Amino acid sequence: MSGTDMPPDAGAQAVDRSTLIAALHDVWESLDDVLARLTPAQWALATCLLGWTVSDVVAHVTGTECMLAGDPVPAVTIDVSSLPHVANDIGAANEIWVQALRATPGAEMLRLFRDAVCRRREALERTTQADFDAPSWTPAGEATYGRFMQLRVYDTWMHEQDIRTATGIAGHCSGPAATVSFAELRRALGYIVGKRAALPNGTSVRFDLTGALPARIDVMVEGRAQIVQLDKTPTVTLCMPSELLMWLSGGRSSASGHSSDIEIRGDDFLGRRVLDHLAFTI
Repeated sequence: MSGTDMPPDAGAQAVDRSTLIAALHDVWESLDDVLARLTPAQWALATCLLGWTVSDVVAHVTGTECMLAGDPVPAVTIDVSSLPHVANDIGAANEIWVQALRATPGAEMLRLFRDAVCRRREALERTTQADFDAPSWTPAGEATYGRFMQLRVYDTWMHEQDIRTATGIAGHCSGPAATVSFAELRRALGYIVGKRAALPNGTSVRFDLTGALPARIDVMVEGRAQIVQLDKTPTVTLCMPSELLMWLSGGRSSASGHSSDIEIRGDDFLGRRVLDHLAFTI
């Protein structure tokens, strides 16, 4: 993930340190389990992320944690004009670590990942709730260090799913990291419906989700779109597994390729408009 297309204040709220540390440990352990099983051929598989193999995705995750651990940025020059998948400055920065580690064999990449995670675990154990509440830069704008860690959970969990999808190793769609990641999507639904899909004032959307993280979430457009508890039939209801909504909202695929897994009830036109504008990461 090279960044988010969310408004800067989309996550402006206090976050619990222990919850986020547990979620980070969860996603790191799950990702480690997947990577330890990969063959050399699987490390070289293409992912759904344009230009990135499985190894490249691990390089991105590892590089970000190395940066947070205080490691210097590799001395690599990036020609952005030759990389159509790079959409912004964050994406260009990500490519530095990816290209610097591109020739690294899988076994060594796993060692680097484990080393970075080990150092990050130690650093996080020394933090306090006050540290998490402190102002910080994040990929979604100025917020708090806790907000930054929320985005780290989401980004890493999504990339774990990129790797699982590419290698055919399904799993880890529930638990602490998946729950934090789903909350990231939930936080963005008002923006998706009101800004990206630009539904008319007075309309409403219900997301009726099954799967690993079942939920019913209503979004109402009344000047500004926001999550509400509807006491009436929504304008449109979108039914799908929670895992699929995560995948689509992460920009990994389009709804047109999953029509058999999605049901639209109510206003079909507006439902399809929302489905066409679900992606909020870039």
